[in-house]
Amino acid sequence: MAVTRRELLTGAAAGTAGLVIGGVTGKVIADDGGDSGGPTGAGGRIDEIAEARGLEPDDVRRAVQTFLPPGKPDLDEFFVFSSGGHSGQVLVMGVPSMRLLKVIGVFAPEPWQGYAYGSDLSDPLIAGGTNTEGGAFSADRGPLTWGDTHHPALSETNGEYDGRWLYINDRANGRIAMIDLRDFKTKQILDVPNLETCHGGCFVTQNSEYVHISTMTPTLVDMSDIENSLENYEKSFRGFSTFLALDPETGYFDLDRSFQIELPPYNQDLADSGKLESHGWVFINCYNSEMAVGGNMEGQPALEVQASKADFDYMHVINWKKAEEVVKTNHTVLNGMRVIPLEVAVSEGILHLIPEPRSPHGVDVSPNGAYLTVAGKLDPHVTIYSFEKIKQAIEAKDFEKEDPFGVPVLNFDSTVAGRVEVGAGPLHTQYDDKGYGYTSLFIESAIAKFSLGEPYHSGDKAFQLVDKVPIHYNVGHLCTMEGDSTTPQGKYLIAMNKWSVDRFPGVGTLKPQNFQLIDLSGERMELLSDTPIGVGEPHYVQAVRVEKIKAWELYPPGTSPVTMEKAENATFENEERVERRGNVLEVWGTLRRSYIKPDTIRAKEGDRVILHLTNTEKTPDATHGFAIPRYNVSLSIDAGETITLEFVADAKGAFAFYCTEFCSALHLEMQGWLLVS
Repeated sequence: MAVTRRELLTGAAAGTAGLVIGGVTGKVIADDGGDSGGPTGAGGRIDEIAEARGLEPDDVRRAVQTFLPPGKPDLDEFFVFSSGGHSGQVLVMGVPSMRLLKVIGVFAPEPWQGYAYGSDLSDPLIAGGTNTEGGAFSADRGPLTWGDTHHPALSETNGEYDGRWLYINDRANGRIAMIDLRDFKTKQILDVPNLETCHGGCFVTQNSEYVHISTMTPTLVDMSDIENSLENYEKSFRGFSTFLALDPETGYFDLDRSFQIELPPYNQDLADSGKLESHGWVFINCYNSEMAVGGNMEGQPALEVQASKADFDYMHVINWKKAEEVVKTNHTVLNGMRVIPLEVAVSEGILHLIPEPRSPHGVDVSPNGAYLTVAGKLDPHVTIYSFEKIKQAIEAKDFEKEDPFGVPVLNFDSTVAGRVEVGAGPLHTQYDDKGYGYTSLFIESAIAKFSLGEPYHSGDKAFQLVDKVPIHYNVGHLCTMEGDSTTPQGKYLIAMNKWSVDRFPGVGTLKPQNFQLIDLSGERMELLSDTPIGVGEPHYVQAVRVEKIKAWELYPPGTSPVTMEKAENATFENEERVERRGNVLEVWGTLRRSYIKPDTIRAKEGDRVILHLTNTEKTPDATHGFAIPRYNVSLSIDAGETITLEFVADAKGAFAFYCTEFCSALHLEMQGWLLVS
């Protein structure tokens, strides 16, 4: 029975004020009990409000599906961890509300959190996150203060997200960071040796043995003739597949157990880690197997033209379990990293290639590890490879040829399980819990849904396009809930759209990007909401059930965010003190509503000032700030946290330091003086 707008809004369709929302019947709007017979809102009858705003019944239903009433945060089922693109940060959002909950400072200073403005946690990360030792890096390079975050990766246990740590790469500079999800703060930044850039990651292996990250643009390894290096491209450049070992207790990178595999100088793009039956393997797309270098001002075709000549590029198939053993006895050392040379990777059967439609941008492993979905930007199909067939082809030495570097290329037809025509410009694929894949279509501005094969679907139900929904506009990545794990949840999909054009009010020439939430619970996909993203250009996202994240409400008193244990210089009330040792002035202080103690610090010009500040609050969210004007110091100190900052008192004068976080009725009075004489 068709339901009119008035019937839906007034509950008249079934003689009740109940609605069916997402398959669940519930009383979501109440009868006003008056003669009008319809529900009311604060600004009038709900049906009248909807009528005045031009809302249809489905608009109201979708609004209810994603609405979180005040005081009901538990209605968000998932956390979304999104890259922030060239903001250099990570965005944390809730689903289905799509509310932005937090921005995590990672590769770039972030004033609200006082990240990289004096803290002993963040300042060393920013300064130490620039390799000045080897390769093309010069010793006088200053610290990098920006990054291009692309691919967040949650830690895993048995292929399921375990909510302990989050890793994110810096696509621009070949770096990677680790975030501890107990306090949602960055703990380590590593400038990965031999990587100038990285787009193929990061991705965590099934039990968080390694985080994988690889080069995008090949690295110059022969410095003998830089001026002519592009003319000698095949000799001068190499790619590197990196396996960064993780400390199982802390999540930190362990370089002593890490290693790299040298790759041909193609542009290695996105990667994914095998799971379950494909555990122990990593798969990397590449483009520009032509090894084009451009030169459009030197009489050569543009790089994009040269790099799109061939019909096929190569998927890299890497047996990291075997590499883990080989590297113990057969490796070189390059800029402090153990590296398996390319010829060793070939002779030991660690590296194989498979043809894939040209200019691919995504390779994604199905939840059971049996299928690998590849989408070529210039091919309207997704190509679905069988891991079992890949293994059989390797064992049978079923090779088409060798590439110019001697790497065996498996027979394409021997490895493919099926192909599905999905539409124009396919990019990335995610999965649900029912054996379906979802692929973003950049050119067509749509999401395509297709079926996988056994054990999910068989016969004419396998490898078929089953649905498509338009989005707005030019979708890049997409995310289903826990869709990268062995236990995908389905339910929702987020389309991460590069353009918003007419979706939001005009805010100048730089438009927000658009996250669109799509409902997967019915037979057909349905668009639920638009969310403007105005703080960067998000690329990739992972979503995890809220209950898997065990974030701390409070730090235990005196905790260092560096060690996550009691700080050596933790200070509690009535322990505050100031000590001078020559030109070193050291202060142990506390912050509590509404005072800073000591509130007067007397220094001499040229003093090295060391401040240990402890927030002695015991109430969640009782954060205090500490800022010194003109000294570029701005800290955010959470309840129970101890932070150390250090600076040189190189400017004479009286500087009124203060709490930057509006913490109490007497917040403005929470201040003091730094006197430099």
